[in-house]
Amino acid sequence: MGSQYYLVSQLPEFSVSDDKSVLPITYEYYYDLCSRFLDKKSMKILENLSLEPSQDVGKTGSKLVDSWNDKEKSLRLALAQIRALRMKKKFSAGNESVAPDAVQAARTASGMDSPLAAEQFLNQYRLGVIESMRPADGFSVDAVFGYGLRLQLATRMKKFNAAKGLESYRKIYDSILKAEESSE
Repeated sequence: MGSQYYLVSQLPEFSVSDDKSVLPITYEYYYDLCSRFLDKKSMKILENLSLEPSQDVGKTGSKLVDSWNDKEKSLRLALAQIRALRMKKKFSAGNESVAPDAVQAARTASGMDSPLAAEQFLNQYRLGVIESMRPADGFSVDAVFGYGLRLQLATRMKKFNAAKGLESYRKIYDSILKAEESSE
């Protein structure tokens, strides 16, 4: 615990919702700082810390990271189900269950007119998930992992550009429609 105290005390607080502010720390710096204080097992978990966990990732050894992975996979499955339904395609989640709050978030986001607004809504949902998992002990290794997830999410949110996003969305959407036409 002593090493986490020194680590956590060096991590600056930041606002995820303020689009105009610059983050006081990069993920690379955070990772480097963690490598000085965390043990090998914790660093292995940190190496695989991601906003986009793979569908086949197992238990990591961290309660917070496991919960995050489950919630994010659930959200992605809910989004995939809704998209498949809209395109009148079959979709199977296999043995995976989808959390009711993830279904509600996916429905709300998919009902939005703007892809940017939908993504911003989903990022706020994700932030809420991360905040709800924050451990009571602010100096635990899970608190360090939670900080890393918040930092990744904040970095991602600050990269959004409405014009580029709309252009990319149109390209992807057009390619999907063309693929649909050629398969019929």
